[in-house]
Amino acid sequence: MERAERPQRDERPDRRAPQTDRPRSYDSDRPQRTERPERTPLAAPARVQDRAREGLDRDREREQSFAPRTARPNAADTPRGTVWIYGTHAVQAALANPARRLRRLLATEDGAANLSTRLPQPWAIQPETVDRARLDQMLGRDSVHQGLAVLADLLPQLTIGEVLERPGPVLVLDQVTDPRNVGAILRSAAAFGVAGVILQERHAPEETGSLAKAASGALETVPLLRAVNLARTLVMLKAADCWVVGLDAEATQALHGPSFAGRRVALVLGGEGEGLRRLTRESCDELAKLPMPGEMESLNVSAAAAVSLYEIGRKG
Repeated sequence: MERAERPQRDERPDRRAPQTDRPRSYDSDRPQRTERPERTPLAAPARVQDRAREGLDRDREREQSFAPRTARPNAADTPRGTVWIYGTHAVQAALANPARRLRRLLATEDGAANLSTRLPQPWAIQPETVDRARLDQMLGRDSVHQGLAVLADLLPQLTIGEVLERPGPVLVLDQVTDPRNVGAILRSAAAFGVAGVILQERHAPEETGSLAKAASGALETVPLLRAVNLARTLVMLKAADCWVVGLDAEATQALHGPSFAGRRVALVLGGEGEGLRRLTRESCDELAKLPMPGEMESLNVSAAAAVSLYEIGRKG
């Protein structure tokens, strides 16, 4: 049976709007889009800049308030190779030290009167009368200068051989960096008759006013040496018949003064917090610790030096 032919399907009319030659009204009314010009950043108003600057200044002041304050003499007033020494005891010792080359002595009226009671005039150098504000400006307001400051050349350094000609034990400091600790150690060294104190050439404080102030005059009486290689220096001390003892909290035996009878001791102390370095420790003849039955496990290095020097000098 033949299938009847289907009528052909008419094409659907195009439902889109008829095309006209007239453009749409909204196309004609809309302005033509143009490229935006490149924007340049606008400067903040002056008051905003001022507030930002004030905020940065406050941050700097806050950071400086937490930073350690040390006296830093004005570089313009401190020629190369010189140091400002301040404080009554330090200045008195510098004036009495014939090895010091003195350049200037600044003193307030009260400072000069106080110094005269301790060291009668004439002094090695004539003082220049200044007010306290001048010393504060030069040395820093936090420096306790007591109205006295002397500008002096750095002390000439002795050799190890010259130091060993002096009697007493030798102190060796392994990377002790705080000038106040070094000054306090010098003070103890002078009290217990130490022949000299040896520091590293690097990682050790320079000869400064704060160090001299902490030493309270001992910088003028105890030689301060600087060694390039500390381990090699310990070998030299051994060759000179010094018994090298390293102070170490991990040592198995306690420091015992009478056991060093008849020996010349070179006592080695490590830096704040780190202690003796490995090579320094291995270069010692023996290691010892301070017996501390109390609750504290360690002492400040300057306090440890004082206790150790007392123990070494104990004969029985």
